[in-house]
Amino acid sequence: MNMQIALLAAVVGYLFGSISFARIVNRIVAPDEQITGIEVETRSKEKFQVETVGGTSISMKLGAKYGGLTALLDMLKVALPTLAFRVGYPGAPYFLITAAMGLIGHNWPIYHRFKGGRGLSAIYGGLLVIDFVGSLITSIVGMVLGVAVIKDVFISYLAGLWLMIPWLWFRTHDPAHLAYVVFVNIIFLVAMIPEIRMMQDLKRRGMQDDMMTAMEATPMTRGIKKIAQRFGLYQDPR
Repeated sequence: MNMQIALLAAVVGYLFGSISFARIVNRIVAPDEQITGIEVETRSKEKFQVETVGGTSISMKLGAKYGGLTALLDMLKVALPTLAFRVGYPGAPYFLITAAMGLIGHNWPIYHRFKGGRGLSAIYGGLLVIDFVGSLITSIVGMVLGVAVIKDVFISYLAGLWLMIPWLWFRTHDPAHLAYVVFVNIIFLVAMIPEIRMMQDLKRRGMQDDMMTAMEATPMTRGIKKIAQRFGLYQDPR
């Protein structure tokens, strides 16, 4: 591996990942709206704050349309430089470095005092280039596993990424691919520690309905909920 190219791939990935499309969309669409420190109230009237700045905060303040647009732009900011290095250096793992550093940039952007999002859109932006089919299959299987089998919406949110670990290994048998997918899973879990603690607390107190309310702060979970309801796997409590 050429270390200069590897460094270039890391820097490009990080700088592109640091672009905060949530802030850009917010500034263009509703410059007077604050997208930090948003409070979410659960069914039992408990409140918690969404501290991240990303598609979730935009969705909560400006609606699903702009939240989806932000998520798409966050995917593209990682996918495009990843694709460029994959095409420019075929057979070399530089594109994996670009994708991994795109996630780091998204979560800890240098342009915004290292305050970013959790990184799910950034991860899938890279995965769609690395293994398009695998990213779709594992996300669907993970959703079904979480909602229909384990009956835990939070697991459905995470399981697709977990399943990418064995998928990429069996597809490639390449240590670089394995290192990449393990790395992004670890980074995502580290970024999600506040939400994981909150979910564990709600589950321990038997507040399953509040867990869904809390998770609905994310566009992906709203999508999971709609699909689950369509197939009779989840019903809103009366």
